[in-house]
Amino acid sequence: MELNYNQLTKDMLNAAKKILSKHWKEAKPFAEIQFESFAQNIKMIAEMKLKGEITEEQARLHMKIQKNSIQIVLLTIEGLGILAVEETINAAIGIIRDTVNKVIGWKIL
Repeated sequence: MELNYNQLTKDMLNAAKKILSKHWKEAKPFAEIQFESFAQNIKMIAEMKLKGEITEEQARLHMKIQKNSIQIVLLTIEGLGILAVEETINAAIGIIRDTVNKVIGWKIL
């Protein structure tokens, strides 16, 4: 099974939109960039794994850094609190977690 990274981004955005509905207008441009970057980093990890250039631990740490980056960016939006941002990130990642982990073969999310 191959991952469709554009679809991963769309799925994460749809999950985020449901939670951030009141702030979606302000959050959307930031969320689009962040989740697209997140999906591209998943792609990079998948490619690096195939080449033997990354370990599972390194991949997990990289994903943690990406998650923290999304959190920092979304927290800059006025009106969004830490709980809403955490819920948004967890929902977005939760939507893709099983698929990504299965395809890559590691539990990176």
